[in-house]
Amino acid sequence: MTDMRESSPYEQWLDHLEHSRGLSEHTVRAYGSDVLSLLESLGPGGGATAEDLRSLVRPRALRSWLSARAATGASRSSLSRQTSSIRSFCSWAKDHGILDKDPSLVLMSARPDQRLPRVIDEDDAAMLLDHARARSVDGPVALRDWAILETIYATGIRVAELCSLDTGSIDTASATLRVVGKGDKERTVPFTDEAGRALGAWMERGRPALLGASSGCALFLGRRGGRIDQRIVRTMIHRMCAIAGVRDLAPHALRHTTATHLLQGGADLRAVQEILGHSSLRTTQRYTHVDAGRLSSVYRQAHPRA
Repeated sequence: MTDMRESSPYEQWLDHLEHSRGLSEHTVRAYGSDVLSLLESLGPGGGATAEDLRSLVRPRALRSWLSARAATGASRSSLSRQTSSIRSFCSWAKDHGILDKDPSLVLMSARPDQRLPRVIDEDDAAMLLDHARARSVDGPVALRDWAILETIYATGIRVAELCSLDTGSIDTASATLRVVGKGDKERTVPFTDEAGRALGAWMERGRPALLGASSGCALFLGRRGGRIDQRIVRTMIHRMCAIAGVRDLAPHALRHTTATHLLQGGADLRAVQEILGHSSLRTTQRYTHVDAGRLSSVYRQAHPRA
């Protein structure tokens, strides 16, 4: 843990995000990068003292920095996150007596872009998974890749959550995974029979072949035996989409595909919220947009006078 007696307020705030709020490494890095960019634009950078912050971090300076971000073509989602980063930092600094007032209270949040990443239909999802299963005979890495794809599509978990899974995260009796999500919140997610078969094959024949001194209890391993890295998963999914001849997907788009298919299949919105680990139902509701043809079909079947 960072030494609070010698570290700058910026470093203390990063320590707070990681150890007190329990945010993921990715989120801490993103928030930290935003605030560091702000502090560097003001002059002192990450080494800014409390006195620097009191004299430089003013509402006008915050607005100017965000305006400059917008002028460079930053997306609405990026501007929304950057605003959240600044608010987090300023609120923390005010609570710890570093700032007399919270200058970020005057900021308006950029409305996030509600468009979802492109998804693939059920036929393309089946094609992607069938190709992964067919290639699983090529060795332990191919077995791992099949298990990863089946697990993400079955559960909709984030790639960071997948990489943090341990062997003890699997409950084969109930066909569920114990997943630790954002803010160290734990949830139980069911998986399909096919995902269970892929996980079983990986545990029985794939993982033992890659085990090494650094494996520990990690469920998914890299070629050298350590816990698999998120970049490897992303690269693998892009490669498998190309091999299967389906639309290129990032892991998060595969997660969106899962959510879309669950809701199209009639899953309850609250249940999907629990499966995905969304803290707000509003986030899950983004997936309820359906095409006009399907909506009309449902309407004709459901309305008594249709």
